[in-house]
Amino acid sequence: MFDHKAKLRARRIIIADKIKEACASVMPIVAIVLVLCATIVPLESGTFLVFLLGAFLAIVGIGLFTLGADSAMTEIGEYIGTSTMRTKKVWLIVPIFFVVGVMITVAEPDLQLLATQLSETVNNWVLLISVGIGVGLFLVVAFLRILLKIKLKWILLIFYTAVFIMSFFVPQSFVPLAFDSGGVTTGPISVPVIISIGTGIAALRSDGTAEEDSFGLTALCSIGPILAVMILGLIYNPESFKIAESTTVTVLDSKELFIAYGQALPIYLEEVAIGLAPILAFFIVFRFFGSKIDSHEMIKIGIGVVYTYVGLVMFLLGVNVGFFPVGTYIGETIGKLPYNWIMIFIGFIIGFFVVAAEPAVHVLKNKVFEITAGAIPQKALSLSLMIGVGVSVGLAMMRIILQIPILYFLIPAYLISLTLMFVVPEMFTGIAFDSGGVASGAMTAGFVLPLALGLCRASGGDIATDGFGVVAFVAMTPLITLQILGLVFKLKRIRAEKSAETDEPDEIID
Repeated sequence: MFDHKAKLRARRIIIADKIKEACASVMPIVAIVLVLCATIVPLESGTFLVFLLGAFLAIVGIGLFTLGADSAMTEIGEYIGTSTMRTKKVWLIVPIFFVVGVMITVAEPDLQLLATQLSETVNNWVLLISVGIGVGLFLVVAFLRILLKIKLKWILLIFYTAVFIMSFFVPQSFVPLAFDSGGVTTGPISVPVIISIGTGIAALRSDGTAEEDSFGLTALCSIGPILAVMILGLIYNPESFKIAESTTVTVLDSKELFIAYGQALPIYLEEVAIGLAPILAFFIVFRFFGSKIDSHEMIKIGIGVVYTYVGLVMFLLGVNVGFFPVGTYIGETIGKLPYNWIMIFIGFIIGFFVVAAEPAVHVLKNKVFEITAGAIPQKALSLSLMIGVGVSVGLAMMRIILQIPILYFLIPAYLISLTLMFVVPEMFTGIAFDSGGVASGAMTAGFVLPLALGLCRASGGDIATDGFGVVAFVAMTPLITLQILGLVFKLKRIRAEKSAETDEPDEIID
């Protein structure tokens, strides 16, 4: 009796903590919108109410979703990864990892948000499956890299060289979209599963580089979507690029407010069910062939799946009905102003606060602090990410206003990143490239992207070549900042070793 009450109390505390994390992620956006509404972008009262309800749903949805991902998706990933690796049969492991990569990608909320915007040009499921295949293939590449002990930097150098060479042959309208897809794919469903698989693979090896090789799976899985969307561009090669129209919802009373959300609810109930069903089906089938799971663990996973489903539905509902239209409207309104350059500074502020609140960023900070034994302070890591992502979003808004091709920014940034790989510790390269997907979280896809699309439409830019790309900008910053921190750590370690050698007492000669 008392044990049951203690478990319920502990579960409530965990849920409350997750809601607080989600609130920290969403509230900076709400505060920025409040300031804009009170100054240069007034919203109708009904539209503002729709936005506030959307913010509430997004907060609760992210909280429940991350709780479910922790207790269900991570457990499923560890179980599949461990059970598969125990077979030690490469011919069996490869197809299983490929299928897992496809399924976790299709269920990603950030990717679904992006696919919704492209429904006028590319069918949602065509995009989802294509990107899923890209992730599946590169999850296999990541497995083979660890198994064959190939250095991550060489794999990254080869494939990113291929990406940039290919970018000159595909329709330019698909290049920003391709890089955006790489950022949104590695999200809250896929990352826990991919990381748990990487840990399981590396655990089979007992050599000194096993821990280093556990990083980098997320980085490689971000390349697959870029190539997949570029191939789609070669196949479709459309003369024009269309995105779904986004209109703000205005309500007159509370009844109309709930009707607006009620009409959209069945759509996301169905979409999320379709997205999660393959993962669950695969897990259930796999359970009959893998190691046994006790009933308590199955109940925990079952509850986690419910949290994941409900949270994902609430998040998608709140963002699509409340956030996307308001973000687009704000972007369009500011874009029409004679001083629309102010969006550069607004973009910096949004990027600065949003990345600081991402729950996955806190996990990253703790991991780096642990690996470096405190040589890289968490405050330094936080500040570098906040400034870096703020600058990225500001540059993305400037690029839209001035209509500068995205490759003018991406090529120099990736050249710097790929060069740094050869001077920083191997582990920091894996962490840095993994963190690109961590930084571009739910709020980047849910608010910053529509803000950029609205600004692009109002300033007369091309949606395909100018509007998309902001997620790619957010994802590229950590590649540089974290490797620079790795270089600082390396220099500190060298200085400490030299200092220790100097302080050693002279050898006594008899």
